Amino acid sequence: MTIRGKFITLEGPEGSGKTTQAQRLVAALEQAGHKVVYAREPGGTPTGEAIRDILQHDKAGGPISPEAEVLLFAASRAQLIRQVIRPALERGAWVVCDRFADSTTAYQGYGRGLALDQVLAINAFAVAGTAPDLTILLDLPVSDGFARLQQRGGARDRIEREALDFHERVRQGYLQLARFEPERWRVVSAAADAEAVAAEVWKRVHDVHA
Repeated sequence: MTIRGKFITLEGPEGSGKTTQAQRLVAALEQAGHKVVYAREPGGTPTGEAIRDILQHDKAGGPISPEAEVLLFAASRAQLIRQVIRPALERGAWVVCDRFADSTTAYQGYGRGLALDQVLAINAFAVAGTAPDLTILLDLPVSDGFARLQQRGGARDRIEREALDFHERVRQGYLQLARFEPERWRVVSAAADAEAVAAEVWKRVHDVHA
């Protein structure tokens, strides 16, 4: 009988280093002998990547209402769950996902001000019971995150162009979610250099799933 794999998600505000830390965690888990699948949101499937172009890169060429936005994120997530995440877990692989349903709660619920109960219901429909075993919140002050984005250069995506008070609501939303469900969440300061943050992330993963 195949043992179900573990599902780990990384969350955090803009500039907190989620993608870097997700990739470092994948490498550390593989070095420890696990089979690992990396996924990202929105995206991770052909359908999801097409939705990502709409959500992040203004592919539609027009404004997106908060209600449409939350449903597009959920559509991408539903596809990722069924096409990538659930099959990987069922064959015993670990899945490391750069953002997941908590991003929608933080950004569209706390950030956009949509009703949290409605956002949670949409999330629940999309994931159909597939939930993370562990969520790492890479916490960083909004001003520090945007300083990093400026150093990185390049054009900002549609979400990154939102006002700072929107991003502050997102950050506080994340911290609230971590307080609501402490058994699943682990908060890691993302203020240090990438190597130090990776060591802290690995410690939290190892403590929970040693």
